Amino acid sequence: MSASAALALDDPSLAPHPVEIVPGSVESGILILCDHASNAVPPDLGDLGLPETEFERHIAYDIGAAAVTRSLARRLGAPAILTRFSRLIIDPNRGRDDPTLVMRLSDGAVVPGNAKVDEAEVQSRIARFYDPYDDAIADAIHKAMAAGHPPVVVTVHSFTPIWRGWARPWHVGILWDADDRFAKPLLEGLAAEDGLVVGDNEPYDGALAGDTVDRHATVRGLANALIEIRQDLISSDEGAEEWAERFARLLEPLAGRPELRVPEIFGTRTRDRLRQHGG
Repeated sequence: MSASAALALDDPSLAPHPVEIVPGSVESGILILCDHASNAVPPDLGDLGLPETEFERHIAYDIGAAAVTRSLARRLGAPAILTRFSRLIIDPNRGRDDPTLVMRLSDGAVVPGNAKVDEAEVQSRIARFYDPYDDAIADAIHKAMAAGHPPVVVTVHSFTPIWRGWARPWHVGILWDADDRFAKPLLEGLAAEDGLVVGDNEPYDGALAGDTVDRHATVRGLANALIEIRQDLISSDEGAEEWAERFARLLEPLAGRPELRVPEIFGTRTRDRLRQHGG
């Protein structure tokens, strides 16, 4: 299956567990996460009222991100955790009180199956999908730290080449909040690669209260970075492998740096802004 191929909406892998865990050694010093790995929806939720073509778009999952994650984990011998459900069901990269936790409108597409979702249904989806992913990440971090190997947390995402008619110039972006220990040398490494346009907190800002990095890395003082790769570059198996090779080459020496393996609390720009505005 190509990196861009849509998964079956009734993917049987959802039945045993909504989370995919790729085993790896805690001694690698890295934990790789993929929040939007899949576009699968279990049979009881149907198609959420959307045509199948919508599940092939970025509104349902991050195209190519899962393929990069699995290849990167294999190359580094690092553990990885990926979702097995579409972000249209619930978005695990949002805080529990985020209004976009369950999307009713996404990039111009109305999601009929989410239009009348009440609080009880939201809590049901949290328990069924969000919590197992959250728990798997917390468990992996606990095991690594208990073994004396606090991990650098790397999350893999992808972004659309064009957004609202505007062609995005970046090939890749590195998102970070207040802790730049890992993001800064990673940005420097990418900038040294021939022909790459690299975004520093582009196309999004890495300070998002309650997102995966905030919940699991920032609060524990773990060095981290969120990788955003442009989707047209990793929509094929060949492209995904090329980018996995590039990041494996850059990440492996960084993960061995002692200063990145010691937990240190840097705070967060998000909560700083909230305090400034009386939040």
